[in-house]
Amino acid sequence: MSYLLNNPFFGIGLTVLVYGIGEYLYHKTNRFVLFQPLFFGMLLGIGLLVLIASILKAPVQKVYEAYQVGGDWLFWFVAPATVSFAVPLYKRNDIFKKHWDVIVIALVIGLGLSLFGIYGVSRLLGLTDAALGAMLVQAATTAIALPVAESVGGDQAIAAFAVILNSVLIYALGDHFIRWFKLHKNPLGAGLGFGIAGNAVGATKAIEVSEAAGATGAIAFVIAGILVNFMVPGFAQLIGLG
Repeated sequence: MSYLLNNPFFGIGLTVLVYGIGEYLYHKTNRFVLFQPLFFGMLLGIGLLVLIASILKAPVQKVYEAYQVGGDWLFWFVAPATVSFAVPLYKRNDIFKKHWDVIVIALVIGLGLSLFGIYGVSRLLGLTDAALGAMLVQAATTAIALPVAESVGGDQAIAAFAVILNSVLIYALGDHFIRWFKLHKNPLGAGLGFGIAGNAVGATKAIEVSEAAGATGAIAFVIAGILVNFMVPGFAQLIGLG
């Protein structure tokens, strides 16, 4: 077992295993929200790491560090994989050309309001500065969110959990949002909403509305990632964080 922990394929194999189990259960249960692969895989992975640490009578932190070596290899592919969203964006680039001003203004205002909202709720709940810094980056993908969270003193583990949980909730409730707000009649609004609220996972949900909504969702989460890089550090300075 100790040899396994010293092998980078431990992290890779465990990640693929828990995600695969989540994917299987998600489809077998007709997309039951708790089995969403990212969410379920994360919880199952944490549980297995704790179990392995218990079996080896080793600190959980040591087992996690051994896992992280291989996990970081997979994490490297996250940013390049994001480029795949350029496909619907390329197919419907006319949307951005026609509505670029509305899109950018809406995203800036939306992100700004969300930052103030997160700050207010975090203070009401008495969250620490590390937790607050982690929560501020929810609009970005993990590849962007984690380094930005770290730069403002946020906890990366909390940031990763917040981004994934937020995305899962948006994906799970997406069908209800589409029905309640009749988003199928407004692909631009649907794409912007899903893209900034649920980043890459939200953009995937937007594709189910229409190709136009999917393209707008891709635009939204890409621009949101750029805005997070600039607006979160600035907001953190404004509130004296980091």
